Amino acid sequence: MKLSPHPIDGSHQPHGCTIAVRRVEGPEAREIFFHCQPPVEVKDASRQADAIYRSILVALEAEGAGFESVVSETVFLRELHKHIGVVREARQSVLAAHGGMAHRPATTEIEQPPLNEHACLEVSLQAVVTNAAQPGVEVIEAEPGCDCAECARAHGLRIDVGDETRFHAAGLCGPGDNAYEQTLGMFTRAEELLRKAGMEFHDVVRTWIYLREIDRDYADLNRARRAFFEARGIDPVPASTGIGGGPVSEAHDLCLGVYAVKAGRSGARTVMTSPTLNEAPQYGADFVRGMRVGEVNKVALHVSGTASIDEDGRTVHRDDFEAQSDRMLLNIAALLEGQGASFGDAVSAITYLKRPEDAPRLRQKLQQAGFAGFPNALVVAPICRSDLLCEIEVLAALPTGACKRPGRGR
Repeated sequence: MKLSPHPIDGSHQPHGCTIAVRRVEGPEAREIFFHCQPPVEVKDASRQADAIYRSILVALEAEGAGFESVVSETVFLRELHKHIGVVREARQSVLAAHGGMAHRPATTEIEQPPLNEHACLEVSLQAVVTNAAQPGVEVIEAEPGCDCAECARAHGLRIDVGDETRFHAAGLCGPGDNAYEQTLGMFTRAEELLRKAGMEFHDVVRTWIYLREIDRDYADLNRARRAFFEARGIDPVPASTGIGGGPVSEAHDLCLGVYAVKAGRSGARTVMTSPTLNEAPQYGADFVRGMRVGEVNKVALHVSGTASIDEDGRTVHRDDFEAQSDRMLLNIAALLEGQGASFGDAVSAITYLKRPEDAPRLRQKLQQAGFAGFPNALVVAPICRSDLLCEIEVLAALPTGACKRPGRGR
């Protein structure tokens, strides 16, 4: 397997956009990770979206791929309800002109303002180009969770990579009058989609949970998630990020994304741990700090949203951004090192910042730590504790068969 950083530099920016690209070439497929920022001189959301999706098509073509190879997509919006309509229209127009509208990747649209102040939106996506002559890809339709338009759009994407089945879904909402009921509902909808894809919730290795009012609803999310996992006997629980962000549907306060893998030849899973962190279930949040998954094309290291937490589960360095960012990066490095990996093995990340004014120092910290050279979306988002100022999630990749240190396996 080859990990290939391939940033498009300033002299080769398609349609004025800046795109970071990282490629994984494995025995069964080429996997490509992108993050796209709009042109600095363009201020209008519609024109930014037009440039972004034109640039994405150019970048995909340069990698020997097309939009039909995209499996997941995240659109980070500064003002979601102001811009979602024009962004969708621009996306549809660009893709329709290039034959891409028939393909439906798992798409998250979330209000998390990019740290680049000129950007109305930024887009991250993952594409998979398999070696198979006839790639096995299937859209799995969700049963309506309620009568809102967004629930009607919900679906999952099943893809075969060698003898392994993968499943992506995003933007799943659940019915209910409060966060507890909605959490149970969205997890149940994910379970129903997985079963249609021939999988179970036990196959889920990674979740993303976005909460419109995280300070109000995080405790109810944790109670409902624990009840769901205990009822299904989910052990180990998935890696996860629970973060503040506004879902598209005003009828719902939370939405869910999932990634699942049904084992082929490999499939071994190991819970990632670090001596610098405790286990999140000890303080009521049912996720693991990271999950190592032996896929047929790579070894995937899914690092959950990680912040300035110590080995006893406490927030450390309150009100000190410098020290919190250092501890956050220390924790991530330790999780990766426990699996024989480093920041250089990262293929994508999302960095969440509570206070936009900390952005210049954050960028300096990431560069100084060597946390650079791969797609990394930097966005503003409230974090699960009011005293946490920053958080990062990471996906890293190692070659298939890479050695690992002893850990808790499944």
